[in-house]
Amino acid sequence: MLNFFTENVDFDLLRPLKTKKWIKNTSISEGYEIADLNYIFCDDEYLLEINKQYLDHDYFTDIITFDNSEEDNVIEGDIYISVDRVKENAATFHADFETEMRRVLIHGLLHLMGYDDTDEKLKAAMRAKEDQYLLLF
Repeated sequence: MLNFFTENVDFDLLRPLKTKKWIKNTSISEGYEIADLNYIFCDDEYLLEINKQYLDHDYFTDIITFDNSEEDNVIEGDIYISVDRVKENAATFHADFETEMRRVLIHGLLHLMGYDDTDEKLKAAMRAKEDQYLLLF
C-alpha cells in the first residue's frame, strides 16, 4: 500500500496516480516490493520537530525517512517531506517545483532500498539513480 498524507500544510500532489505508479515501478526495477509506504507532506516546523525528537538534530531538512522494514526487499516505511524546503531547493537549484518534488520522493525511496548519501561518492551515485528515475516519470 502506498499512501500520501499531509500535516500542517495545504498541499496537493499533482498527478498522484501517475506518481504512485512511477514509485511502484521504480521499486520493482530495483527488486523491491512496496508493502506499506507513507509519504507525509508537511511544513518546515513540523519536520523540524521530528528532526529534533527522533534524530536529535536542530535544523531544517527537506526529507526524513523512517525504515520500518522487517524483510529483505520489502519496503515498509514513512517518508516525511517538507514542502517548504522543496520549494526553496527548487529555487536554489533553478528547477521547477514538481521536478524537485519528484526528486525528493525518489530520494526517500532510494534510502529505503539501501542507497546512502553520507559521502561524495555515494551522493553522486544516488543522484545518478534519481536522474535515471526522473527520466522515467
